[in-house]
Amino acid sequence: MAGEPTRAVPVQRGGAAAQDLVAVEEPLELRVEGQAAAVTMRTPGDDLDLAVGFLLGEGVIDGIDDVRAVAQVAENVVDVRLAEGVPAARARSADRAMYRSSSCGICGVAALDRLPRPRGPVAPLRLGPEAIAAAVAALTAAMGTFRSTGGVHGAALVDTTGALLLVREDIGRHNAVDKVLGARLRAEADAVGLALVVSSRAGFEIVQKAIAAGCGSVVVFGAATSLAIDAAKHANLQLVGWAGREPIVYG
Repeated sequence: MAGEPTRAVPVQRGGAAAQDLVAVEEPLELRVEGQAAAVTMRTPGDDLDLAVGFLLGEGVIDGIDDVRAVAQVAENVVDVRLAEGVPAARARSADRAMYRSSSCGICGVAALDRLPRPRGPVAPLRLGPEAIAAAVAALTAAMGTFRSTGGVHGAALVDTTGALLLVREDIGRHNAVDKVLGARLRAEADAVGLALVVSSRAGFEIVQKAIAAGCGSVVVFGAATSLAIDAAKHANLQLVGWAGREPIVYG
């Protein structure tokens, strides 16, 4: 039921009428047990992956065994049913805003002590220079929607050689990460021993999601923030920035 990820729009190019392909941005309402839990702006497609990945990163679920069912109940609505014994109350908090923009992962948190904390430490993983270069090249080549629109981020899971296992794209970097981690989880596989590669900077939320999924390394195209670096160090997670230029390993 999800819409198309791109749309042609009329533009003026060089003084002449033309068309341009742009990334679609639409709201997605995530429900848990039929009750609204969050709304995020996303690129349509892979909505079930996004929902499961989001709940993993938020600590609502610990793995796919905590999910009884997930379904797209309307074009922009996904409902997740939790396994018996998993409290739906984890998905609701009076201190947390219901709306997330495509660029903001935890901006709705009302107080610092409500921040989701990395579970860590994770299984150590150290990608070498060749694997990092291969991972960057693989994600770049796989970002078809970015090449056609220039308006989305990409996230991928790669193995220790940098070989691409899974990729997703979205206007929001957090959404792209949720989609790729959710897809891995829905395939009944974990991300232990894998690296998460993202075409963005590394904020705390990106690192936190990777740790929640069991990734041992995060590789980003941009820089890392101080809190992301601290969280990665605490969890013994390799954090690599500026991977598309001259990679920096933080810590």
